Amino acid sequence: MTKTFEIAVFEGDGIGPEITDPTAKILDRLARNSNSYSLIFTDAPAGAAHYAKTGESLPDASMDIARRADAILLSAMGLPDVRYKDGTEISPQIDLRKALTLFAGVRPVTVRAGQRTPLHMPDGKEIDFVLIRESTEGLFHTQGRGEVSQDEARETLLITRDISEKLFKFAFDLAKNRKQAGRGPGRVTCVDKANVFRAFAFFREIFDAEAAKHPDVTADHAYVDATALWMVQKPWDFDVMVTENMFGDILSDLGAGLMGGLGLAPSADIGLENAVFQPCHGSAPDIAGQGSANPFAMILSGAMMLDWLGLRHEVHAMQQDGARLRAAVDRVVADGAVLTRDLGGSASTTEAADAVARELGQR
Repeated sequence: MTKTFEIAVFEGDGIGPEITDPTAKILDRLARNSNSYSLIFTDAPAGAAHYAKTGESLPDASMDIARRADAILLSAMGLPDVRYKDGTEISPQIDLRKALTLFAGVRPVTVRAGQRTPLHMPDGKEIDFVLIRESTEGLFHTQGRGEVSQDEARETLLITRDISEKLFKFAFDLAKNRKQAGRGPGRVTCVDKANVFRAFAFFREIFDAEAAKHPDVTADHAYVDATALWMVQKPWDFDVMVTENMFGDILSDLGAGLMGGLGLAPSADIGLENAVFQPCHGSAPDIAGQGSANPFAMILSGAMMLDWLGLRHEVHAMQQDGARLRAAVDRVVADGAVLTRDLGGSASTTEAADAVARELGQR
């Protein structure tokens, strides 16, 4: 029996539409070739350009589409010259995280044999870990509402037991799934600064309580500064890391750097009922319309979406297609013949996406 899923599509700003279109086409082709699932794509207007035209960055109608959809595919959002009156950037993606309580920001970092990386990789080593960033609280809690006077400014960091318990359960479940799939040893590392801040001692205490419920998974701790060092020195040692919002924001970009850039960095923001899948990079308005944007991070985010939907709804074919799509991108990147400018090549957005599509068709 074929299951049908509605996908809310936020095509974004800048290069957003250019990388969304080929991604949706690849996903649609995979679905059309399957007897197990089908996809319906529904456009949801939002973003900085929409705000400039209408005065709304995330219309109620688009929010309704996002709430009812089975998954949300969101492209790059924001434009540097379009801001709210208080000077902050237009960021509907953050509004979605908070409105839908998407507490688990999932940032996979993978470097396979043959792929380029700024690191010197020892023979036989590959990088395959997941950074989970709490996405609704932390130092982002008072976004746009910080207290600023002539002499000082204050922002409030918030960590709650409710969200932290959900976050840590998600992290341990992910480590178990990765271990079963042969992608990790079953290890979760809590990244914090518990030696300085009481809030992070509280964070670690909740982590340890959840760890006690999962004796089959190894649990340990690391301070965020040491983690940044080890991500460069020995990133192959990590499996699943879980951390606060701001720490995760910074470390996820470091992880993207290990892969060769943000153009290869997909992400997901997942809650109990909803999930958003989007590339980690920005809208790059300086190259918008040139047809040179890298679509790989957006395509990999689509693969994450298939994987999540397949696991959630027990559609194994979706998980298989997600894995196939991820492997196709890996092969194109490792081959190096069809790379966009940010990865040292000269391929267009269309040529890069077509190379992935060909890989899917050949395997």
